[in-house]
Amino acid sequence: MSATMQAVVKAHAAPGIELREVPVPAPGPGEVLVRVQAASVCGTDLHIFNWDPWAQGRIHPPLIPGHEFSGAVAGVGRGVTTVKEGDLVSAEMHVACGKCMQCRIGEAHICQHVRILGVDADGAFASYAIIPESNIWKLSPSIPPEYASLLDPLGNAVHTVLAGAIAAQTVAVTGCGAIGLFSIAVAKACGAARVFAIEVNARRRSAAAAMGADLVLDPAVDNVEKQILEATGGTGVDVLLEMSGSPEAIRLGFALLRTGGRASLLGIPSRPFELDFARDIIFKGAIVQGINGRKMFETWFQMEALLATGKLNLEPAITHRLKLSEFPQAMELLRTGEAIKVVMRPE
Repeated sequence: MSATMQAVVKAHAAPGIELREVPVPAPGPGEVLVRVQAASVCGTDLHIFNWDPWAQGRIHPPLIPGHEFSGAVAGVGRGVTTVKEGDLVSAEMHVACGKCMQCRIGEAHICQHVRILGVDADGAFASYAIIPESNIWKLSPSIPPEYASLLDPLGNAVHTVLAGAIAAQTVAVTGCGAIGLFSIAVAKACGAARVFAIEVNARRRSAAAAMGADLVLDPAVDNVEKQILEATGGTGVDVLLEMSGSPEAIRLGFALLRTGGRASLLGIPSRPFELDFARDIIFKGAIVQGINGRKMFETWFQMEALLATGKLNLEPAITHRLKLSEFPQAMELLRTGEAIKVVMRPE
């Protein structure tokens, strides 16, 4: 193994990124060294690249970003017993403290002191990454490395979809970025009766249809509320999966939701906004859930089971495959909305 590796580095508190040759890290006690085979790009990485207000308040350079990846174990630290060199792995990159109330009652996915690898500590946009053994997920060899690099966002989708009943339910997905697209595939695989996809971006609408959505609508052109109410006999959908974070989309989603329906909200609004709680939630008797990350590790077992069925086709969401050195190009593709999911490989 070489003593150095290729890595994408957020070196300075300013816009941009650098490709550097850095030392290969050594695994300490309880840690696993993973040779990265594939790493996918997330909107969070664009925030870090752009150095927007969120990044300025959260990121402390120098940092190797990247929190979606798969690879093979290249070495283990003292005390590691569950994986060995050569094992194929991915990882839950949210590192819970294990001590707060949420961790102690089995809700580590909302740990109050969580650290995220690729955000709060070095991540996977490099040839090698260090991961705590407790966060490693051993993969079936049947899962392709590119699919395995998508388990983080796929897990968000699985958590959101399976937060309540889904079989034989009508479902509206507002926002068809990668997680919204994965939600369509998961809902269909789990027996949803009909899935309605709502998205302004034409490329994403096309991908939503390829993912199996029964009806794809453009809220900028279509009368979405009228068409979905007609399609559901005037009652509205049983389940709203909100993936956009757009105030307009959230209001529309609640308008589509039937009385007594479930609204699972994953999208993050960029600012506070007004919602008619009396009409949309209280008098409607709506069940409203905030969804954060993936359940540790219930969601991972669910993902593995779904992938094993062969019913989840993630391919329509992978729009670009690039080398790690082409990271700035990946950022531009995301910025312009041309890309949905970019998968990168170290050289």
